[in-house]
Formats: sequence, C-alpha cells, structure tokens
Amino acid sequence: MLTRRATAQLLATTAVATAFGGATALAADNVVKVGVDLSLTGADSLGANRVKNAINMAFDAANQGGAVPGYQFQLLVLDDGTATAGQYDPAQAATNARKMVADPAVMASIGPQMSGAGKAMTPILSQGGLATITPSSTNPDITDPKFAAQYRPAGQPIYFRTVTTDAYQGPNMANFLAEKLHVKNVYVLDDSGAFGVGVADSFEREAKAKGMNVLGRDRLDPKAADYTAILTKIKSMNPDAFYYGGVTQAGVKLAKQAYDIIPKVIKAGPDGMYSSDLLNGAGFPACEGWYTSIAAPHLVADTKAAEFIKAYTGKFSDAPDDYTITAYDASLVIIDAVKRVVAAKKAVTRANVREAIQTAKVPTIQGMVSFDANGDLADRTVSVFQIRQDKSKPPTDVSAQYKYLEVAPQS
Repeated sequence: MLTRRATAQLLATTAVATAFGGATALAADNVVKVGVDLSLTGADSLGANRVKNAINMAFDAANQGGAVPGYQFQLLVLDDGTATAGQYDPAQAATNARKMVADPAVMASIGPQMSGAGKAMTPILSQGGLATITPSSTNPDITDPKFAAQYRPAGQPIYFRTVTTDAYQGPNMANFLAEKLHVKNVYVLDDSGAFGVGVADSFEREAKAKGMNVLGRDRLDPKAADYTAILTKIKSMNPDAFYYGGVTQAGVKLAKQAYDIIPKVIKAGPDGMYSSDLLNGAGFPACEGWYTSIAAPHLVADTKAAEFIKAYTGKFSDAPDDYTITAYDASLVIIDAVKRVVAAKKAVTRANVREAIQTAKVPTIQGMVSFDANGDLADRTVSVFQIRQDKSKPPTDVSAQYKYLEVAPQS
C-alpha cells in the first residue's frame, strides 16, 4: 500500500499543477506522451471527466515532483464518445487508437472506459506496440489467450487493467443474488454492447449453475426510447429479479420505466450502472434499491484513499468514485514503468515501457498492482452496492448514494 508519507509527497504538488489540458512538460526535459482515451461525450461523460481529472492529478504531481528525473509527462486526451452514438463509439475509438500509434512520442496510454471501445482499439494498439491500462473496461475476451489472434495480433499482451474482468463480475453477482437475496427466478437483459452482452452472458451461465430459473433474455436497443413492451412481458412472468448487463445510455431509461412497471422486482446490474450519470439521468425514486457491482475493491471508503479524496475534492469540488481511483492507480503504474526504464538506463521506447508495465509491482491506493501473463489484474475482487438515497448529500454523489454492502461471493 502507499504509505501516508508517500501519498502526501505524490499529492503535495497537485494544488499548483495544471488541472486540464494534460500534464505540463518543461522545455528542458525529455517529453513522454501518454495517450488517454475516454468517453467524454454522451451518456457516460460525468464519470469520464472524473477519470480525466484523476489522471491529470497523477501526472501533474509526477512532473512537479520530478518523479522521473530528466523527463516530463504530457497527455494526449482523446474522446471516443460521439453525439451520434450518444455514448462511446467503437469507430471513434479505433480512430483514436490510430492517432496514438501514429505519434512516435506516445509511449503508453490509459483507457478506454468501455469494453466496446477496447475491442475496437486493441488490435490497432497491438500492431503499434502501444500498451494501455484501462481503469474500468472488463470484457474478458480482450485479454483471453483464446482470442489472441484477434486482439493482440502482434503477439505480446498490450491491454492491462486495474480492475478485474466480467469472468468474475457477472458470475459473482449471480452468486450474490442466489446466496444473499435468495432469488429463484430471474430475467436477463443486455444493451447489445460488447460489455453488456458479455457480462449478461457470464451472469446467466452462473445463475443457471446456481439453480436459478432464467425466465428469458432480451436485448435492448440503447437508442430506443421505450422499453415498456419488454418490461410488461417481464411483469407477466412475475420474476423475483431482473439483471441488466449494460451501461447508462439504455440504463437510465430502463431504471425510469422499470420503476413505473415493476417497482417491487429486485433490480441488479454491473458497474455500467454504478455511475453519477445514472443518478443524474434517472434520479430518485427510480434508482432507489438497485443493486450494482464494481470489478474492484471498494476504495473510496478505505482510509488509504483519504488523502487522495481530500486533494481531489478540494481541487475539483466534486466527489471521486472507485473508478476515479483505479484511473489514478493506472497512472501510477505508467509513471513507475517509465521510472524503472530510465533507472535501468534503457531507452524509453514503447517496447521497454510495455515490458515494465507487464512486470509491475506498484504500491497504489488499491494495494499492490501487478498483472498476470495476459495483462489482467491479479486481484479478482468484485464489490456489491445498493442505491439508497441520502438526501443530505448531492443526488449525483456516487460515494453517498451507493451504499457498499460486501464483497460478492466468488465462484
């Protein structure tokens, strides 16, 4: 874990560093560019901006504190969200990946947020030898050796995570519904995106294995305005619960309409529904009672995060969430990788930085970050929350409105 002193040293210069537009670089130093791909336009923009803020904090502090002597970091921030898609757009994500690869100064990247963007970017990043660390993308296919020809055609892993995958998030949430809420009958929905389909698939498999009766499965069009026909069908089946695999573009409408049609049915979803964008878009009482998970330990309530939270809140007048912290930790891993490459007197190249990330053992807010041979985080923790309104706090404050329950039972 980061010691209090180490954390304080890392955060101390943040207050005087540049908040937006990327980490500042001094002309006398060598510049290392770090690409950043986030969904800054559309349904997930509030969370994306928190992630961007955390990344800027980490790299600005590294620059001001001279974390890598003789080198300064500079960020290339790119938006994979489009107005047409209303959320992340895989085509735009691929364009962003090509832009990063084409810039010879870009040595690593952070992102994307969304697995659909990750699937579009990863083959391009692989061919360019450019490693990325995602703070929130959880689809397991991207790092599964079975799909190596598709997602890492150049051979070596280049997609790393500071969260676990849906190979754990979906099944562990099924375990929670079965073991803790005693759900017997469940209906499954997804939003047709790579993340939503994948996590719903893994949830459904485990639900059946736990003896739950899966009454049916439907796919939502995230651009559609009306899901009442599907919800009315679900109501007629009288399920104990439904599980929605997806993100907030469809999730906001689903939460509103489900509250009207099936208010007493248990509602659950993955980290795509752990979002200030959901709270902002659906509001209360529609959000009340939803169970959600994240593919990481619950970090905001941990005392080890207190100094980061204080610095972040003071700088941005906003409360961070858990994926704000996993983004900050991803930044620390890249800073550490470049530092070790320079200390070993090796050239700062994409290949050397990728190798340093692969072998990382970095103390961060969430603990020691290290990766397996495929780039997946060694820690497999999935945390469970329930939305319960706290009227004393801002209605979009994730840390206040999502009540942490426990670590989900592992398969």
